[in-house]
Amino acid sequence: MTHPTRTGATRTGTTLTADLAVEALDRARATTTKLTDAADAELTVQHSTLMSPLVWDLAHIGQQEELWLLQHDSPDRTPVFHATIACLYDAAEHPRATRTRLPLLDPAQSRRAIADVRHRVLDSLARLGPEESAFAAGMVAQHEHQHDETMFATHNLRSGDPLLAAAPTPPGRLVPADAVLVPAGEFLLGVDPAEEPWALDNESPQHRVHVPAFRIGRVPVTNGEWAQFVEAGGYDDPRLWTSAGWAHRQADDVSAPMGWAADGAGGWTQRRFATEQALDPARPVQHVDFHEASAYARWAGARLPTEVEWEKACAWDPALGRRRRWPWGDGPATPERANLGGGALGPAQVGAYPDGASAYGVEQTMGDVWEWTSSAFAPWPGFSPMLYDTYSAPYFDGTYRVLRGGSWASDPVSVRPSFRNWDFPVRRQIFTGLRLAWSA
Repeated sequence: MTHPTRTGATRTGTTLTADLAVEALDRARATTTKLTDAADAELTVQHSTLMSPLVWDLAHIGQQEELWLLQHDSPDRTPVFHATIACLYDAAEHPRATRTRLPLLDPAQSRRAIADVRHRVLDSLARLGPEESAFAAGMVAQHEHQHDETMFATHNLRSGDPLLAAAPTPPGRLVPADAVLVPAGEFLLGVDPAEEPWALDNESPQHRVHVPAFRIGRVPVTNGEWAQFVEAGGYDDPRLWTSAGWAHRQADDVSAPMGWAADGAGGWTQRRFATEQALDPARPVQHVDFHEASAYARWAGARLPTEVEWEKACAWDPALGRRRRWPWGDGPATPERANLGGGALGPAQVGAYPDGASAYGVEQTMGDVWEWTSSAFAPWPGFSPMLYDTYSAPYFDGTYRVLRGGSWASDPVSVRPSFRNWDFPVRRQIFTGLRLAWSA
């Protein structure tokens, strides 16, 4: 594998420089350090069979960084992760539930290894041209941020004393519980790599599509709205569920979002990050799977949006006839516009980010919770692998459902309106919610 390359390292209104890429690398490493600043026992134990031990993610970050950026940089050098160690961090080879059985590097060895890789990477990047350096570092920074989000999910499942503290989010405001109309028409789906050089292969090629008129929820579905679904017997009515969803609901005894518990006084609590918290009815519901989201939508007389509908409502500016880089425009993602970066440890109340609204008036599409769509993960017409053949293509089998928008744990480097996350429809340990849609 050679250094990943892509031409046209510019963004709308911003030149993508190597300095910006290294800044992204540094920010990712700071988050990784925070998430692994714990006793060895917390890092090596498996807190859930759904997740890797934290020490696996820690070393995997460095192993992939070496693979992507250093593998052929100096063929005669001794690798940090030699073959017998590197193979332990192959995500495709070793399922999460079995990774504690592997002879993994211990926490101290893992920290030394990823520090050694980063030192070599920075030396290597200094020898590349500015565009090649910026793109290569950006790909690695995104990968690390994605594993940081995975480690946030692991921390959320662990027991014992809390290890992370939440930063405050802006207060919400009263927002109409309505939907906005997105008129029928064409828009540009996906991104042009010249405009968004850190976009991944499944986000392109950009192409024009016609979308029939639809309505979409102004804000995500809230805890308070979901509690009404639970109390109305939504989990007990098979008419609301697909056959696969109902089978899953029964087999796994799914009866409320993950972590919810009745408080004995007619309300609900939610266990998150080793603490029991009163459920805030104004925050977006999270930790629901695709089957739950679909059943809720039917109960509400709605449906889940397609990912094409979601992207148009998020990124298209009908007045100017062009895409916006972010829902609010081309300016950066700031704490006033979106709940991203991981500091909040949870979604903000709906209505907290009026400055982050899209051209159609849809709010909180970026950050807070990943939003399930009705779409199966599939390639856009003309798809071509970017980094390596197995990044996206093996998942185009109809098994996976697409999620959009990122969560509070996503970094702005690793999400954008065109970013396509995908997962099994039964997954809910990730920070997932939903937004409703209706055909018009």
